[in-house]
Order: sequence, then structure tokens, then C-alpha cells
Amino acid sequence: MFFSAPADHPENNAVFISPVRIPLALSANFGELRIDHFHSGLDIKTQGEAGKEVVAAAAGYVYRISVSPGGFGKALYLRHPSGFSTVYAHLDRFIPEIEEYVVNQQYAKNSYLVTLFPPREKFPVKQGELIAYSGNSGSSSGPHLHYEIRKSESEKPVNPLLFDFGAGDNIEPVIEKLFVYPVNRHTLINNLNKVKRIDAAGGHGNYYVPAENEIKISGTAGFGIKSYDLLNDSYNRCAVYSIELRIDSTTIFRYVMDNFSFSESRYINSHVDYETYIKENMYIERTYLLPNDRLSVYKDIINNGIYNFNDNKIHHADIIVGDLHGNKSSISFKVLPGSSVQSAPAVHPDSNLKVMPYNKTNRYITDDIYIAIPSGALYDTIYFSYSKKQGNGGMLSDLHYVHNKYTPVHKAYNLAIKPAVIPAGNESKLLIIQTDGNSKKSPVSSKFEDGYVTAEPLSFGMFYVGIDTIAPVISSNGLTPGADLRGRKEMRIRIRDDLSGIGSYEPVIDGKWALFEYDQKNEVLIYNFTHKRLKEGTKHTLALKVADNKGNKSEYRCDFLW
Repeated sequence: MFFSAPADHPENNAVFISPVRIPLALSANFGELRIDHFHSGLDIKTQGEAGKEVVAAAAGYVYRISVSPGGFGKALYLRHPSGFSTVYAHLDRFIPEIEEYVVNQQYAKNSYLVTLFPPREKFPVKQGELIAYSGNSGSSSGPHLHYEIRKSESEKPVNPLLFDFGAGDNIEPVIEKLFVYPVNRHTLINNLNKVKRIDAAGGHGNYYVPAENEIKISGTAGFGIKSYDLLNDSYNRCAVYSIELRIDSTTIFRYVMDNFSFSESRYINSHVDYETYIKENMYIERTYLLPNDRLSVYKDIINNGIYNFNDNKIHHADIIVGDLHGNKSSISFKVLPGSSVQSAPAVHPDSNLKVMPYNKTNRYITDDIYIAIPSGALYDTIYFSYSKKQGNGGMLSDLHYVHNKYTPVHKAYNLAIKPAVIPAGNESKLLIIQTDGNSKKSPVSSKFEDGYVTAEPLSFGMFYVGIDTIAPVISSNGLTPGADLRGRKEMRIRIRDDLSGIGSYEPVIDGKWALFEYDQKNEVLIYNFTHKRLKEGTKHTLALKVADNKGNKSEYRCDFLW
């Protein structure tokens, strides 16, 4: 049988070799903290350039190939007898036989974007065999190789550093800050019902709270920590592998990043202090769970990692962070008794706020807005706020303040806004736009029905109804009618849309669909000249149609010589 069912930790941790032939250096590790998701693999440095050789980390076969303008860009997926699969993403190109297969499939489907599942006998590979070249395709922000190891049966990514393939590390993690959180409105931290921040002192694995930063707590509280790991041969700050909270030597919270499923990755927005990230671009990892945090990476949890400090005793706390190579750092501190919780000033929520429990479907309805938040979309019960003000130029509705952008949402909710103006004949061009209050406008996929524009946003914030009647812009990039392109290897054309975004493009040369690679992040279409597709030294005609996501279309035609 080709597969075996792997355990969480591999029986043979030497089953894989490095997927690159250059010295192994990482810029990001597994479980790296990202907005809306955990990083599902390793980012391997490629010396700042594309074109480095990528090899099969183990024997097996190619079971999937994907090409996309965003995401992983060009990616290869290999299946191995061990029960694990490997993924190689943001590639520049595949080896010639795979490249030819992919291009033929793209022409057969008239699509640059393809997901292919070749038969297992089509592309068998040996360990160390060349399979592709590293690149910067898809949503990559710089040349590197994104490398994953997954359980084949479930496609669940596992930490590649559980395997020994040359990624050494003998550096302890660094602890920068300690956060102390009041869990409810009655908790007092140093006589205040607010988060306390403390800069950690110390180093080389041993950190402490400076003496001038006493911590006095009455009521229930939780902790958070800002830390990072350093890897050998890399200056990049990576995520820690494990976090443990001990109160009086008893573990009440432990986080271990061995593996996770893609379906739970968005729970990162409850694992981190989301508000602090949005405001300050700083990741604080909680050592306690919000009520609707369903991540599977937690272990040894007592009372969700929350501790009741109402016993008028001194408690000793330790937070220990570690990497996968056994290097650990800890911060130790005392928690002193605080003011009696009964003396806490009563806090009454604003009567204009609406309580929305995280485990129920919640609705907010007025004459011109409808909001329905499904059960499980919130990580904790919130006091929901709503307001609006008159829209300004370009807005076809009021500007609606739907709660606030500092509260994360786990899954989409229903939002319907009634426009103040409905341009006759252009109802299909209406869309909901989310704004940051400055110049940034983010379109939300929308439709017009029953007098409302409806959408399913994945975040709270400011919304209004706008309209997109402007077609995408096609820039010929120097390609003029009759241009002589003989000797050129490629043709580039820029396409962009300022609101709803590029929805589709259809390039035709000499009446036949032509394969133009779409570099989405740079807004450019690239055609690679080949004798197989075009006759050299003759005149050709390009016809390009581009549509945005609201059906506005542009066309460009040009004759050229190649």
C-alpha cells in the first residue's frame, strides 16, 4: 500500500531532505502569526532571487499542480509513501516536462488559472530529483520558496521542523512584553479595569518583570505575551513553537504548534490580541482562551487559562516559550492581592449598545440597514454598537459604522444597505464599499435585490453603497500598432481597475485564445513568444478583452510583427 497513516509526530524524522540545493535559511516558520491565518509552512530564502533549483524532498509522485494569479501562484504537490505530502509554492516555473503538460492543459481549458490532478504514474519523482525553480509568483512579496508538509489523508499541514532536514537552531526565543488582561468588567489590575502592559527585562532565556512594575489583581484575569524566535543564519523574527502558563507551578494553559487544519486557521484572530494588532501592528499571543476559540493547538487547559485572584494571596506565575529544537525562555513574576473586587466601581454599558452573545444568531435592523451575524461568528459576547452619518461625494448611501474594526469576525455575516439613490439601469453596478475613513476603499462582493445592496463582509467597520461604472484600464506598455517585436521573448500589457477589481481577461492572437500569465500583484499580463504557437517573421493581431467584477469591459486591438 502506498500510504500509511502518520502520527502527529513522525516515526522517522529523517524521511525528508531539504527541498533546495543552496544552504538552508528560513525567513518564516510554521505557525507564523499572520492576519486571518497561521502560516502553514516554512518560507525558505533563495538568496534574494528567483530561479534556484527546487528538488523533491522525498520519493513519490506529483498529484496536484496549481497555477493562480494570487495565493500560492505556481505550486507543485507531491505525495509520498510515508503518508505525508509536500507542497512547493510561489515557483517561477516547473521542469520542462511538467511545464509542457501545464501549458497544454491551460490551452485546452482557455485559462491561465488551473488546478490539475495528473495520474500518479504521470510524474513519478525520486528523492533529490529536480522538479521546479523557485520564484515570486502569486501573492509572494519577494523571491522565496514556500514549503509545506501535510498529512496526505487529511491535507492537514504539520510542522516541517518536526523533521530533521538541516534546519538548525540553538538560539533561545526572545520575550519582549507581558500583557495582563481583565477578563470582565469587575476585574481590577492595579486598581484599574484596563489592560496593563509591561516591558520584559532580562535576556538569554531568563526574563522578569522589573520591580517598579508591581502586578496587583483582584478578580479573574488572563495574560498575553509578545515573543519571537530567532533561527540560525537568519535575522528574521519567527513564531515560537510553544507557550505555557504556570500559576504556582501548575500548568493552566499550553499551546503547541505541531499542526492545524486550514478550516481552523482563522481562529488566530482570537488567539492574538486582535485590537492591539489592528491599532499597532503588534502580535500579542493570549495565554487564555476566548469563549469561541476552537483551535486544536491548546493542551492542559484549566478554566480556559483564566485565573481567579480573589483569594488575597500572593501567586507566582511563569510563562515559558520554546522552539522546536528545545531552546526555551521564561518570564517569571509575582501577582499580589489587589483591592477587594467588591470595591470596583460599577460599570454600566451604554444603553445604545446591544448585547450580542457569541453562541447565538444576532440581528440589528433599521429602515436602511440589515445586519445578521450567525452563531459562531463572534469569539466572545460583545456590546454591539451602530451609528451612521450622511454620506459625502461618491456615496450613494449614508456612511454606516458597523460596530468597530478592532473586533474580529470569524465568518461572514449578512449586511444589507438601502441606497439613497438608485441610478436607473445601473442597479447591477452598485456595490458595498468598506472604507478606513481615509483614502482606502475595499469593495465587498455585492448584489442588488429588493431595494437593498447586500454583501457578506468578513470584518466590521465603515460601509457605504457606491457604484462602479468605469471600465478597467488597458495600458499597451509601449505596444503600438504595427510594432516590430522580432527578437523579443515576451510581450507585457498592464491592466488595472480602481474599484471592483479585475474579474476576467480574454486574450486572443490571430483569432485563437493565447496564454497570458497574469501577475496580479504587479497588474501585468505576460505573453511568452514561442515558435510552437506563432509563426515567426509574420504579422499577427492581438485582441484583448478585460472585464471588472461589475461587468464593465474594455477592449484593445493591435497588429504586431514577430
